[in-house]
Amino acid sequence: MSHVFHAPIAIFSGAGCRQQLPECVASLGLRTVLIVTDAFLVRTDVIQPFLDRLREHGIRAEVFADVQPDPTDTNVAAGVAAYLAAEAQGIVAIGGGSPIDTAKVISASIANPGPLERFQGYHRIALAGPPVIVIPTTAGTGSEATKVAVITDNVRQVKMMMLDAKLMPRIAMVDYELSLSMPPALTAHVGVDTLTHGLEAYVSRKANALTDPLAQSTIRLTARNLRTAWSDPSNREAREAMAVAALHGGMAFTNSGLCLVHGMSRPLGAVFHLAHGLSNAILLPTVTRFSISGNPARYAAVARLMDLATPAHSDEEACRALVDGLAQLNRDLKVPTLAECLQHDVSAFRQHLRKMADDALSSGSPANNPRIPTAEQIVELYEEAWAFA
Repeated sequence: MSHVFHAPIAIFSGAGCRQQLPECVASLGLRTVLIVTDAFLVRTDVIQPFLDRLREHGIRAEVFADVQPDPTDTNVAAGVAAYLAAEAQGIVAIGGGSPIDTAKVISASIANPGPLERFQGYHRIALAGPPVIVIPTTAGTGSEATKVAVITDNVRQVKMMMLDAKLMPRIAMVDYELSLSMPPALTAHVGVDTLTHGLEAYVSRKANALTDPLAQSTIRLTARNLRTAWSDPSNREAREAMAVAALHGGMAFTNSGLCLVHGMSRPLGAVFHLAHGLSNAILLPTVTRFSISGNPARYAAVARLMDLATPAHSDEEACRALVDGLAQLNRDLKVPTLAECLQHDVSAFRQHLRKMADDALSSGSPANNPRIPTAEQIVELYEEAWAFA
């Protein structure tokens, strides 16, 4: 079986690499760019130094910050209008997964006008849009190195997963110094999201020789550094390790596909407006326990990569340790339970179970899972996740 591997044409990494943004913009022949970010970063001192540095190099930059967590089609439409008004030639995305995904789809929409639902699914973008440079400020989504974007359709209450090589950023600049100010809760949620990327990339039915080393690195780096980054936010070694883990996770899963955790996470976020990383973290132990029988050897390998088991343990013992270890990680990082997130309103939760299960299956991600579920089994897994602590 043959495989194709997509990645940005250039990746800059390390402390201070963000200072090279003007050179990157100029290398693409751009003189005017739209910076896509969010209102919080505009209020801090993160964005202004980028504007100053670009202008010092004769590059005009306009800012679009109307991006919310788990961005919507409305955010994208406003971004397209801002891009056209600025007469921009390219996009610089600065922020977490929400600004980055929004920037990707703004770019695609510039070249392919029309309703965004046309992009939902796999390989459905006809033309490549203007170039996108990505500078992540969190260490979690890996979106700086993926051909994936997730945008919520406000009318249908569906998180539209879009996968197409034309969504891949042209340049990624991974400067871990930008993540030093991440608060503990965000560090926890996006950190477990990173772990989920590595785990799902490794157990995916589409895993291959090119994605496996990156997935293994993601799992190992996260297991050894996430708790430190959470408890000691200024620890530069742990922050850099998590930034690299997020990057490796993005490159792994965008080329191997995601699985059932993400398939179930998107509808949960769309209906109840939970942050993506948080919903992944909540679902990870429950879905892992369900999925193990599909490929116990791979899940046992994950447990050993996380130092939850040794070669002396049987695969069965290692798999049990993995589920327990994932649950303990959530407790250590104070990740709330699903019941806590939804204020224990189980009736409202159950009202949406069938729609969420159907939307999860239609996303395509569950088909990559080692054990492929039915809609009825997904409903049961949501119920289990509600009570899992």
